[in-house]
Amino acid sequence: MAHPGEAPGLSDIARRWMAHLVDSRTPTDPTNAGPTDADPTDADPDAGRAEQVTLDRATLDELVRSVAGEVHARARTEADAAARRFTDLFTAVPVGVVLGAADGTIRAVNPALTDLLGFRRDDLVGKPLSHLAATGGDAATLTSAVDDQLSLPARRPRQERLGITHGRDGTLRARVTVGTLSEETDGGPSPVLMIEDVGELDLLGEQLRKQNTQDPLTGLPNAYHFDNRVDAALGSGGGGRLALIYLDIDGFKVINDGLGPGAGDTVLQYVARTLKEQFVAHDAVVARLSGDGFAVLMRGAFAEPDVIDLVEEAATALAEPVWVEGTGVGVNVSVGIVVTDPDGRTGEELRRAAEITLHRAKENGKAQWMLFENELDERDRRRYALGAAVGGALENGEFGVDYEPTVTLDGGDRVAVVNAVLRWDHPEHGALGPSAFCALADTTGMTTALGHHLLDTSMSDSATWYREFPDTAPDLCVRLPTRFAIDPNLVGMVRDGLDRTGLPAHKLRICTDSVALSDPRGEALETLSVLSDLDVKITLAVTGAADLDLVRIHHLPVGFVVLTGHLIEALGEDDAAAIRAQEHLRTLVEQARQLGIHRIGAEGVHTGDRAARLRDLGVVAGRGKLFGEAVTAGGVRDLLAGRSGDTRS
Repeated sequence: MAHPGEAPGLSDIARRWMAHLVDSRTPTDPTNAGPTDADPTDADPDAGRAEQVTLDRATLDELVRSVAGEVHARARTEADAAARRFTDLFTAVPVGVVLGAADGTIRAVNPALTDLLGFRRDDLVGKPLSHLAATGGDAATLTSAVDDQLSLPARRPRQERLGITHGRDGTLRARVTVGTLSEETDGGPSPVLMIEDVGELDLLGEQLRKQNTQDPLTGLPNAYHFDNRVDAALGSGGGGRLALIYLDIDGFKVINDGLGPGAGDTVLQYVARTLKEQFVAHDAVVARLSGDGFAVLMRGAFAEPDVIDLVEEAATALAEPVWVEGTGVGVNVSVGIVVTDPDGRTGEELRRAAEITLHRAKENGKAQWMLFENELDERDRRRYALGAAVGGALENGEFGVDYEPTVTLDGGDRVAVVNAVLRWDHPEHGALGPSAFCALADTTGMTTALGHHLLDTSMSDSATWYREFPDTAPDLCVRLPTRFAIDPNLVGMVRDGLDRTGLPAHKLRICTDSVALSDPRGEALETLSVLSDLDVKITLAVTGAADLDLVRIHHLPVGFVVLTGHLIEALGEDDAAAIRAQEHLRTLVEQARQLGIHRIGAEGVHTGDRAARLRDLGVVAGRGKLFGEAVTAGGVRDLLAGRSGDTRS
């Protein structure tokens, strides 16, 4: 039975007519009161029954004709409606549609297809379906898809990305969906194609792919893509060695800031081109990692000297000036090189080794290459781990201050000054001196925090000694790291420390050197003048005559000089070098006196002989192993108590 709202089917029509037939065989009262009684005068009932059967056969013939007519009429109506719907859809759909014939030719195309391909309908109808394909390969793929669909029309439509011939633009990149339709005549299938332009979609996908894998400025692979290449090289197996080379442009910030970012971009593009030209052997992959950082990956049969030769040739080529708006810019690079067998290595380990080796090259003076060495790598990893942990250690109270005594050389052995030195009580490595962490603290930006801690703690300790031993308490000397010496807040820190602790300003000595005085990032000269006005004593570490020239040129308020460096070390020998060192030191002492500086000390006084020679040269005090190692604040207090006869604990 048809569902509500549906047109009755053939079975419904037959049932209705059969019900009518049954009803016609049973006479009924016009009033519908039920069957009437038979008339006893009627003719033989069998004759009437035969007549009724004859009538029924006639009626049945009429029934068959009526049913058939109604079915055909309804089928024709439904077919016409379906045809109209298909025609409307075929005409209005925005996707290009091609109706094929059973012989593989084009039977019809819709308006969207002619608009898409730039052809007229007559240019296409009657042509083979393969005529749509732009190349022989595309035609073969299209023919195969059509044949597959015709052989098994019930299968899901097949999609292919093909080049399709365009009437004006040559080739169109399209997605072609191949399906089938049943023929009206013999019921066999015929092909139907739906064609969509995916050229812009493919272009967008390509652009996104490049953004994910390519540096937009240089066109080189980016860091993400390069890391994948490294991992793939390590996991591919096979013979050969791997070389990973990291390069940084030295002083790129100067180029970028001095000539502008446009000049910086030109230099980066120049470096990219040059590296690609230089590294062509061993399937080299050249990439830009970030900023001014580049990398090269090679795999093949080579040794370390072969890689070093390529690096030196590339460095020489880069040093040739690239002209940027009339300025010839020479490019120097620092390079870290790792050459290794790939077995047992991970990409992360390899990249980290290259990074640390590059850092070592930059620390050693830049414009040079360094080769990875296991021993140095382990040492540097430990150093960098320490540098990274400075902030947390300072927060956890792991940093303390020790004091190196500076003793008079006049025979009285009086402790005139103590020099404050940071100490890191590391939970794993024990007590560490400044050489273990200060340089890396400068790199990580922790120098100012460490300097503040050093200044604050040492001033508090010194104020305590001064209150307890006002007549014998030594001066406090704080040697400032360069980054702290140029800090614009240094004067405020010192002033606040003096006010907070009550330490007299004349008991504090601030020691600096020529590096800090010449650093362009700060105003160390002005800072020292202000501190001198506060009655803080200024001390200058001197290694040669040029350092003393700064006092004269800038009229520095220096009251003390500390001789340091290789001249002091050479003084302990009994050869020509010691004699030359002694003459140089004599000259420095004389120059200092000519500048009005008579309080001259020296560090590195490790033996009595060296102390005697310095005393003969006019040096009044010395610091070094001869006078003992650095002690804690409690040790200084005990020393002062012992010399004053104080027996308090």
